[in-house]
Amino acid sequence: MSEPGSSPDERGVNQNGDPGGKLSVSGSTHTPAESPETRLLSAFKTDGHARKVYLAGREYYSEDGKTFELRLVGKIKQQLSSDPTLRPEYPPSLGLTEFTRRATEAALGRSSHAVMENRVFGVQTPGFTAAVRLGAELLKHCFDDGATWCGPVYLSSPCDDSLAGIFQAAGIQDIRKYYYWDDRRRGVCLEKLLQDLERAPEQSVVVLSASGHYPTGADLSQHQWSVITQLITRRRLFPFLLLPAQALCYGDLERDGWPVQYCASQGMELLCAQAFSHCFGLYGEAVGHLLCVSKQSSLRLSLQAQADKTVGSLWAQPSAQGAHVVATVLCNPAHLVEWEGDVKHIVERCMLIRIILKERLRLLGTPGCWDHLTQQRGLYCCTGLNGQQVEFLSTWRHIYLLPGGCLNISAINGRNLDYITESIHLALTTSL
Repeated sequence: MSEPGSSPDERGVNQNGDPGGKLSVSGSTHTPAESPETRLLSAFKTDGHARKVYLAGREYYSEDGKTFELRLVGKIKQQLSSDPTLRPEYPPSLGLTEFTRRATEAALGRSSHAVMENRVFGVQTPGFTAAVRLGAELLKHCFDDGATWCGPVYLSSPCDDSLAGIFQAAGIQDIRKYYYWDDRRRGVCLEKLLQDLERAPEQSVVVLSASGHYPTGADLSQHQWSVITQLITRRRLFPFLLLPAQALCYGDLERDGWPVQYCASQGMELLCAQAFSHCFGLYGEAVGHLLCVSKQSSLRLSLQAQADKTVGSLWAQPSAQGAHVVATVLCNPAHLVEWEGDVKHIVERCMLIRIILKERLRLLGTPGCWDHLTQQRGLYCCTGLNGQQVEFLSTWRHIYLLPGGCLNISAINGRNLDYITESIHLALTTSL
């Protein structure tokens, strides 16, 4: 168990893989360095203040400030441990068949034309980071022009600091950024995003958050997705979608997965990295999935063969227990209803925290408009605080946010809400 207000998990911030190097703004290469999250966690651990608060974690924290396992997940684990038909054996290299089928369905829906046309396959991976890594390896084989593809890959600004390192570990060194979060608007700037992608060379890969954008919590609207996919198709770009916490934005798998379904419905080929750690509380199980949608079934077969070969050199076989749990829930209607109820409770709690935080700041007379707090969704939130204000919070109030002013909204609870609100107010009103 980990408490954001006292002692985060000693294993670190990211349960699905160690953060990668720091991305260079210039784009082509970067020098591996300690990630901001690692530095923050180290500073937090050495901070002896009684009211210190860690808001930069990745996990979902309950009201008591701890990570937890869903009750249903605990029950299913007990059932699986006593099931005589389940033997301790290695799963297939591409994962448990029922898991990959249900994970694919969670992203594409139950009536996807791409599935019916046999253009889709999925691979179980040991976590979200592994899904991105496998996708990065497969990108070299997604283009049929005969040349060796080596980039560029476009990442949102800001994004998960580990992403650049994952792609570079796969041999893709040309990493660039596209404009996403606008500090003045405190939201996504579609105009500048489109300008950057308009200048991208053909066959560039564009990494897009399908839901639960990390670290801002600001997702694209359906209209914005429509505009972006038109540009991607016209400019012959390749979408690589991210679903690290599906269902934790709206409490509904299908609604959170809508961007993936929409892109596939437009006949686009794509990759999509999924994770089930957040929405099932399986942080120690590393349950990930890579979804591949190709233009033709013949290309699917060659990519699947390449995936099988690549997996053998990366991890051989994924772990079975977490995947068994997810598959058991998603294929059983009664379990699914119970799980959806638990997930909706998480989503409602996160939104309630946003509403209360916004109202408390308003009552304190805190400068600025805070409407963006409730316009964002999911676990993460971009406050709009600048670097000096973030430093003030860590130095004088012992509250640790990511450098860009982003935080994990679930780490705020009834015990620390007033202190955090007062501290944000002071950060904006104290002469620095």
